[in-house]
Amino acid sequence: MPKRLNAREIEAFLKKGGFVLVSQEGSHRKWMNRSTGRMVIVPMHQGKELPIGTMMSIIKGSGLSKDFFGL
Repeated sequence: MPKRLNAREIEAFLKKGGFVLVSQEGSHRKWMNRSTGRMVIVPMHQGKELPIGTMMSIIKGSGLSKDFFGL
């Protein structure tokens, strides 16, 4: 089972992968990679690790490898 990351850790990897924050509604932030056109939503629940399914969905949607995220 992969280790779980919190939203801030996921966002740090997204930034390294070329994603920029484009908007926020409530506790959900929208990140976009302008070169690939890919977009992902990251739920910001302070201090909590993201559920495995949510985390894997963000990683898959980003087009980046699990290795890139250290998983």
